Amino acid sequence: MTFMMIIQLLVVLIALWVGARYGSLALGAISGIGLAVLVFAFHLKPGTPPTEVIYIIIAAVTCAGVLQASGGMDWMIQIAEKLLRKHPDRITLMAPFVTFFLTVLVGTGHVIYTLMPIICDIALKKGIRPERPCSIASIASQIAITCSPIAAAVVAFSAISAENGFEVTNVQIVLLTLPACIIGILMAIIYSYRRGLDLDKDPEFQKKIQDPNQRAYIYGGGATTLGKEIPQHSKNAVYIFMTALGVILVISLLKMAGIDILPGYDTVRVVEKGASIPITEGVKATAKQLASLGIVIPGITARDVKVLSMSVVIQIIMIVAAALMIIFCKAKPKAAMQGVVWQNGMVAVVAIYGIAWMSNTYFDNYQVQMQNILSEVVTKYPWTIALAFFFVSVLINSQGAVVVSMLPLTYTLGIEGWILLGVMPSVYGYFFIPNYPSDIATVNFDRSGTTIIGKYLLNHSFMIPGLIHVVCATIAGLGISYVYHFIFKLY
Repeated sequence: MTFMMIIQLLVVLIALWVGARYGSLALGAISGIGLAVLVFAFHLKPGTPPTEVIYIIIAAVTCAGVLQASGGMDWMIQIAEKLLRKHPDRITLMAPFVTFFLTVLVGTGHVIYTLMPIICDIALKKGIRPERPCSIASIASQIAITCSPIAAAVVAFSAISAENGFEVTNVQIVLLTLPACIIGILMAIIYSYRRGLDLDKDPEFQKKIQDPNQRAYIYGGGATTLGKEIPQHSKNAVYIFMTALGVILVISLLKMAGIDILPGYDTVRVVEKGASIPITEGVKATAKQLASLGIVIPGITARDVKVLSMSVVIQIIMIVAAALMIIFCKAKPKAAMQGVVWQNGMVAVVAIYGIAWMSNTYFDNYQVQMQNILSEVVTKYPWTIALAFFFVSVLINSQGAVVVSMLPLTYTLGIEGWILLGVMPSVYGYFFIPNYPSDIATVNFDRSGTTIIGKYLLNHSFMIPGLIHVVCATIAGLGISYVYHFIFKLY
């Protein structure tokens, strides 16, 4: 690695670090400063913004935001609360799975803010240390991003992999990440089940509730959605949303079975990438230019049929579902834009736009050098790419951005697709520094004060459950991927 490469890499890392300190939109905006320095100061050729992934996020977040505006998400939260309150003594076991599957369905972990105070309330009333269910429930809500067929990380993995010769649908990805992450959650639950002192044996907690005001604050104001009447139009919105997910699932399953019901279009593809032919004296047309003009030259370009991609299908279905909810389910667009789901989703769009564009600019310009530096290690130990995924996620707080930024580079290193898919759970590392909104909110929702960030920042309630999950889920993912690839030939 040359001195100039190191300096430019520091520009990228500093931009990410400063952006993470400010959070929210700053992650993407400050990455823009890093991009500007790389392009204007160091004259690096700008990379390509991840537009396809951004379009998918916009479509999915719009659909989920409209669902929230219709009141449909309130019904989903209410159903989840009924399930949790039915078995209060098992809150540490059930809470993480409830938050996990909510995220799987909706495609964003920001749906849990209403549910987290309920989890804390149930734990307190049952005498269970709230840190146990709350910390792993927050972790599980973010873990699930890699298990949702409409989440940006999953769709980006599918699209980028297809471009690099590894054809894998979003459903095939979920067939691996879902069991792997469930194993990781179970391992984290085993640790969390008895962590810390019981409330009746915790001297700090007992001292706190000796104060009548503190006791009233901790045990009063129980959060619940059970008394809220859900109108029929809100329930209808959930039916529309679930139908949309079902359609995506069916199309993906049919595609896996070799049955493609999607329309195809005549195109001209490039056969010989480096080829060019003279058009007029001194002017040549490249193979790419010929293909774009629809010109077929044997050996240089060829006619082909391109089937509609799943990323486009997901965008169309999500937008249609959002429109139907607006028309038939009284979902107000203005209310959708004011909701936490849509707002946080748009923040993710800006973050991925800036982060991925900056990262792609750096890696694209040093692709050959990166191959030379990393090829020996990843050739011998390809699983070590999981460490890179995890480290980048710690910096940029977005699983989708990790996939968009890192996956193209990893394919150029010659790592096989089944290995990259196996280590996909490792793209979740932003629990490491507890500055993510769901973790901060969880600390604030725990009125007992047992869920903490800690004096030394890294000694927080989410650290050990998060590490247990990532390690166990990644190991499980690699094992499952090996079985799927070599025994069942799923991909």
